[in-house]
Amino acid sequence: MSEPALIEIINTELGLLLPEKITEEKMREKISDHINYLVVQDFQKLVSILYRVDVNEEKLMLLLKENQGKDTGLIIADLIIERQLQKIKSRKEFRRDENNISDEEKW
Repeated sequence: MSEPALIEIINTELGLLLPEKITEEKMREKISDHINYLVVQDFQKLVSILYRVDVNEEKLMLLLKENQGKDTGLIIADLIIERQLQKIKSRKEFRRDENNISDEEKW
């Protein structure tokens, strides 16, 4: 099963309604379908989402070039998931570090 925080972020950032309990593969598939829809129907919205989610543009272009003929939606879905997991991990580490600061050192 996917991490609830990841599902919540994906739903918010992509405007999806993924259920709380979904396998990683099914989540990846749903994101991919949505990305492929946006590629055809609303490319500008896709670009906006990728910017907001902070997907690395250079990495995206390289992967698309290296994987021509493969499902663009899956490639982008993987990058979105990867980036969101990085953000979740970073937030957890920041909170943990913040809890280890003495009261005198806190502002």
